[in-house]
Amino acid sequence: MKKTVERIEGDTEGVAYEFPVFRFDGSDKAAPRTYLQAALHAGELPGTVAIDALMPLLLKAEAEGRIRGSLTLVPWANPIGRAQYQYDTHQGRFHAGTRVNFNRDFPLVDRPDPSLLPGTANATVDKKLKTRLLSLSLGHDIVLDLHCDDEGMPYLYVPVELWPAMEDCAAAMGAAAVLLWQGESGAAFEEASVHPHLKAGTDPKRVVVTTVEYRGVADVDRATADEDAAGLYRLLVARGVVADPSVPAPGPFKGVVSPLENIDMMPAPQAGAVLYDVEPGDRVKKGDRLATVVFRPGEPDGHAEVFAPQDGYILTRRSHRITRAGDDLVKLLGNTRSGDARSGALES
Repeated sequence: MKKTVERIEGDTEGVAYEFPVFRFDGSDKAAPRTYLQAALHAGELPGTVAIDALMPLLLKAEAEGRIRGSLTLVPWANPIGRAQYQYDTHQGRFHAGTRVNFNRDFPLVDRPDPSLLPGTANATVDKKLKTRLLSLSLGHDIVLDLHCDDEGMPYLYVPVELWPAMEDCAAAMGAAAVLLWQGESGAAFEEASVHPHLKAGTDPKRVVVTTVEYRGVADVDRATADEDAAGLYRLLVARGVVADPSVPAPGPFKGVVSPLENIDMMPAPQAGAVLYDVEPGDRVKKGDRLATVVFRPGEPDGHAEVFAPQDGYILTRRSHRITRAGDDLVKLLGNTRSGDARSGALES
């Protein structure tokens, strides 16, 4: 294993950001090449600790000569967001200078060739970071961008062109649901990673590109990290990146598979305190109450209720119990297309 440090020059003289990159060389040039990154949204740490727990398994495989395909691991993908605090509160989703989501506006190239990426001499530091991350990942067959939701079940965003070829990956990682998307996603890292493969006509059976949502932001503990690392390791074995005959092949995927358009984002009708009636993983029927917002405490007409618009599955819910009017409270994965299905990314 080799460790290097990437350095991104900041927007002002004397400011720079660094992050580590770990590489394992593979013994078989025909084996799939893998890229894993975590904490692009810098406060989403389940993927970071999953990579930490995965590392001993890879080091053991390396010592025993069982790594067939090369691997690149970036456990802290966003040193800019990692350093952003305001009034003792961390903000790692948006760049404070440009107000742009760190997982939007990645450059799109038609071939997996880093030389096609735009120059960054006059770019803002967040654009420099995005270009650097993409330069590290282009050319890999397996690209996993590890994120998490507020409170939720583990799920994957998968380009529709790669399904059902990626069914073994969803099963290996223990995902509860797969959301299939096509078209544009705001030039998220996943879109920028799969775009060259689709343009080049790469065999979809060889390609794995997904945004992994590892449950909730507070699900950072040793047992969960070990579980997620085991899932990543199963995927690597299943795809021939690591040789390990002791690991059985993934069985059929038993979770929910749904187009992204079936997601109902349930907004708060009032600003106030949120009382949930459902948890991630619950099944609901049309008309079931999902939450109550208390906006005038102690008054008979001071409650606003949120009801399920269709039958479905509670995928996630917001972790904060204080809400503004219009804030999304629940992702309901419905059995049919949402009445207000939106194109592109679900969230800003």
